[in-house]
Amino acid sequence: MEKLLFLLFVGVVLFIIARNYKTEDFKNIKIGSKQRLIGDLKDHEGGLLVALMAKVAKADGQVCELEAELLRHTFNDISSHFEDNEKIRNELKDIYNKEKQSFNNTVELAQKYLKLTKREYDKRLKVMEYLLNLAFIDSEFSETEFMIIEDIANAMDINKVDLEALIKRFERYHAEQKTNKINTLEKAYEIIGASSEDTNDEIKKKYRNLVRIHHPDIVTGRGGDEQSIEEATKKLQEINEAYEIIKKSRGI
Repeated sequence: MEKLLFLLFVGVVLFIIARNYKTEDFKNIKIGSKQRLIGDLKDHEGGLLVALMAKVAKADGQVCELEAELLRHTFNDISSHFEDNEKIRNELKDIYNKEKQSFNNTVELAQKYLKLTKREYDKRLKVMEYLLNLAFIDSEFSETEFMIIEDIANAMDINKVDLEALIKRFERYHAEQKTNKINTLEKAYEIIGASSEDTNDEIKKKYRNLVRIHHPDIVTGRGGDEQSIEEATKKLQEINEAYEIIKKSRGI
């Protein structure tokens, strides 16, 4: 199955979430400076987001390459707000691995996130968008994933109409991607700026350089507006689709 989505809202969603954090509360992130974690990371918004991601990831029983990249960037983005960022990153990974073992406390985790963001509906809606990106990242949205998403949405007081609108938006996006997908290897090389004569290492290097240029996090960090971030996201999706086609043709 082709992997058409890659980090759709990583930069955008985490930036919006962090921007709205209450700096006086240890359970929220203070942007603009490094903060020292006080208390337990599992009770922090960052830890709760990762725990909810684990529940969605568990739903289809496997982690594809793009999903792993999304998780890696999430761990990096959250931990970057803390003084001891490497320790925090490892703790986030531990939370993820632990919470992926069972669905039992899914509603409880979502309710804890609701308690921290009771008056910030837009933030919770962005989190649902982020979780849906994770669910759709392999281009499929299974019944199990839907049930987990629905449980989380209900526990976080997300309006049913808003949830349905988000799901339909992802479904429309995937339908458009299938219609407009890159259908030739030659076109894929053109997008990466490479040729069939390049080695695998050369292809990978060119791909990574393009990701660094067009990653939404990078564009956000440069002060890009919403349109610039959206354009970068679409370009990154095209780059990743092209790279997947090249890798498949080379057996790597």
